[in-house]
Amino acid sequence: MNLVSLPTDFQTNLLMLLRWVHFVAGITWIGLLYFFNLVNVPFVKGLDPATKGKVLPSLMSRALWWFRWASIVTVFMGFGYWQSIVGSDAHNGGGTTGGVMATFFGIWTVTWALMYVCLIPGKGALDKGPVLAVIYIVVVAVAAWLFLHLNSRGWESNRLLAIGVGGGFGWMMMLNVWGVIWRIQKKIIRWTADNAANGTPMPEQAKYLARQAFLCSRTNFYLSFPMLFLMGAASHYPMFGK
Repeated sequence: MNLVSLPTDFQTNLLMLLRWVHFVAGITWIGLLYFFNLVNVPFVKGLDPATKGKVLPSLMSRALWWFRWASIVTVFMGFGYWQSIVGSDAHNGGGTTGGVMATFFGIWTVTWALMYVCLIPGKGALDKGPVLAVIYIVVVAVAAWLFLHLNSRGWESNRLLAIGVGGGFGWMMMLNVWGVIWRIQKKIIRWTADNAANGTPMPEQAKYLARQAFLCSRTNFYLSFPMLFLMGAASHYPMFGK
């Protein structure tokens, strides 16, 4: 009796590979995100400057290497899998994939840019986490509504739409990792190491940049919850489309 029968067609195995790599990379990425926000931030606050200089450059360089590359693998493996869903839905419903792809990249990239613009000033009301949270919730909710509205032609499945929104959150999170968090952290790591080794004073802009990176990381932390819900809802909680 044959207890295991593996599929032999290329497409099935390719899609399974994409999903598997997506899961592994995603666990690595989001796991490190939770480590930074739930463990590392409060831990670092209790360190004296000398200890920070010894611990942080080595720890953060290694952790951020896995963090940023896991984000790339997670997003692009997931996007490869989602493309197959979009193509299948379009084929079965007599539609085209171009509009879905254009709205995905257009809406979520513009949304990320708007959120980043709010983060840049770093003073006044826009330096307050609760204020940014309210702005971000409104901006993201409008973006999600717009994506769903523009992709309501009748042939889009729940999987296409749920991943189109949840994956959009992931796309913005990846842009935050590479465009904000890593760009800032590599400077702070270098300055911290120089301070510990040579006594070089930390630049005046270090505090501002560290605050910006923190708020951006905290944004990713909160975005991860609806993102993960929508990833699960794609196949197990029909709330959109057909």
